[in-house]
Amino acid sequence: MKTWKSYDRLMRGAVGVLVALVLASLLGQATGIGGRPDTIAGPRLSPPGSGWLLGTDNLGRSLLPRLLEGIGTTLLLSSLAVAGTAVISTTLGIVAGYRGGRTAELILRIGDVLYAFPAIVLAVLVAAVLGPGRGTALAAIVLVTVPLMTRMVGVAARAVARREFVTAARISGVPARTIMVRHILPNVAGTIAVQGTYALSVGILVEGGLSFLGYGVQLPDASLGLLIQEGGLYMVGAPWLIVAPGVVLVAAVMAINLVGDSLRDRFEPRETRSLV
Repeated sequence: MKTWKSYDRLMRGAVGVLVALVLASLLGQATGIGGRPDTIAGPRLSPPGSGWLLGTDNLGRSLLPRLLEGIGTTLLLSSLAVAGTAVISTTLGIVAGYRGGRTAELILRIGDVLYAFPAIVLAVLVAAVLGPGRGTALAAIVLVTVPLMTRMVGVAARAVARREFVTAARISGVPARTIMVRHILPNVAGTIAVQGTYALSVGILVEGGLSFLGYGVQLPDASLGLLIQEGGLYMVGAPWLIVAPGVVLVAAVMAINLVGDSLRDRFEPRETRSLV
């Protein structure tokens, strides 16, 4: 079993950043650090100071509690969407990898059609059909992240399905469902974990992009993308409104990608590229 210290320093630092963001959001919303996100705290567009650590927005609300709420909203929506993606992609990928033939061809070709669209374009198309809101953000993230994850899981499942112990199980008359769950699923868990981290980073960017364009989380709620969109309107006069959520968004995406790189190197030792 791998110990925590066996992972590289960047992996541990990235996990620390993500844990810090989650804890900050939870503590902020539980204890009311910096005040309530919907309460007027001072003069509008006030710079960071003792009364409001990150300044105030165009309505005089403290940015700190809104940023903490936005972190929680973005991470929660992205995590829920990627959990759905993992279930859908794992099911389709394993079925495609084990069955092969026309079944695999149909699943992968549908995925290729979806993957041909740029992520933000596909997300906007979903928003145009469903209308703006949290549900739209969830559906868009799932639709954007399912195709690639399904293909990667399918490739890994196909490689496992050709191994001797799976052939032996088939010859022994073990039902296909049992083979897929007991023999193939555990052997593609590493691929699922790696692709899940990448899907999470894409999900955060998609949610941020949709909210920035006005199709995701709606006021008076807050998300990182919505805060960046609001801050962009006052970039010259009040740069702190866009810097704070922008830095957090970049830090979260980078941390998740570093975790994904470390997991990839751990599960694919022949292609290991040390990060330190």
